[in-house]
Amino acid sequence: MDLHLSVFLLFVLFTAGHSLSCYECFSSTGSCATQKSKTCSSGFSKCISVFAVTKVGDISTKAIVKDCAPDCPSLSMNFGIIKTSVSCCNTDLCNVQDAPEPNTIIPNGKKCYSCKGQSCSNTVSCTGSEDRCITATGNYGGQSAVVKGCVSKLICDATALVPNVPNVEGIVCCEGNLCNGAQSVTQSFLFLCCSLLSYFLLH
Repeated sequence: MDLHLSVFLLFVLFTAGHSLSCYECFSSTGSCATQKSKTCSSGFSKCISVFAVTKVGDISTKAIVKDCAPDCPSLSMNFGIIKTSVSCCNTDLCNVQDAPEPNTIIPNGKKCYSCKGQSCSNTVSCTGSEDRCITATGNYGGQSAVVKGCVSKLICDATALVPNVPNVEGIVCCEGNLCNGAQSVTQSFLFLCCSLLSYFLLH
């Protein structure tokens, strides 16, 4: 075989694009007992781990999701009824550890208003990197919906750059304790929280 061709083939072999491998799992019990590795598709350059705690009335659920992601920052959100932490990394199988459980992240001293039912006068304690208060308004089935709470600055930056979040009509972030107002609303929906969360994880 020609020496030049051999050298070229070796070069191609060693410089071929490396596909990232990440762990994949979904658990609604708060523990990924079985997680399998997968090769990420082209354009997915991060491994992600999400830990969400939802509390509606006396019912509390914990969910963990791990997968490949196109891009994602590590962040957290607290809307009162749902708290979420997200960890991202960019090396093979780096999402072996779960994202931190939101209830275990240390409060940072900031507080924001949150909504429960028709009242948005409840307050939540922000944790970790949650340095902004947020108010998101939307419409679902002809009914208005509002969610309020604490978010990381990265979420506010993302919504400013790409404002078209499904089911969400407006997002306002602010700095300072309780800066997102306590006005009552027509209704507050869990779906709006889920729309926000899924949008930030997939874009």
